Amino acid sequence: MKTTTLITTCALAFTTLFSLTTTAQDFPDLDKSPMDRAAFPTSYKDANKLVKITYSRPQLKGREVSKLAPADKVWRVGANEAAEISFYKEMKLGNTVIKPGTYTFYLIPGEKEWTAIINTDINVWGSYFYNEANDVARLTIPAQQGDPIVEAFSIVFDEAKDKINMHIGWGKTRLMVPFTK
Repeated sequence: MKTTTLITTCALAFTTLFSLTTTAQDFPDLDKSPMDRAAFPTSYKDANKLVKITYSRPQLKGREVSKLAPADKVWRVGANEAAEISFYKEMKLGNTVIKPGTYTFYLIPGEKEWTAIINTDINVWGSYFYNEANDVARLTIPAQQGDPIVEAFSIVFDEAKDKINMHIGWGKTRLMVPFTK
């Protein structure tokens, strides 16, 4: 009886050990351009968001912004998937009303000004499948230079009067995209 119990216990232990190692999951290393999210209001305590953008954060690593976001070409804003922006109430970009919903946010870099684009396509990889016919709004915004250098592509929001400003920084490039409430 003791031999049977010992054999059964050993068999169960080996079976459990074998099943744990065969079902172990391999997890990939951290993404080189991790996803991030910026929202307004910025406080995590305020769940009543008006706008939120999800984007990946590439690093410069000694490279120039102009090489990673070439002039006069539609850029996905960040890395990997195109940035997606969600509006939770009607807002305006320039004179164009944007209805609540989720959109893709693109930029076209320029030397002195960039073009901000809100597009109805979502779940898009890069800007390879960008379709201008699906643009909802466009606005040309001035590009400025600032210090210090921002190594990781970054987006933050702030408020000014009836506007919510989306600030974009990478390298020495600084952009402000104004949305009107």
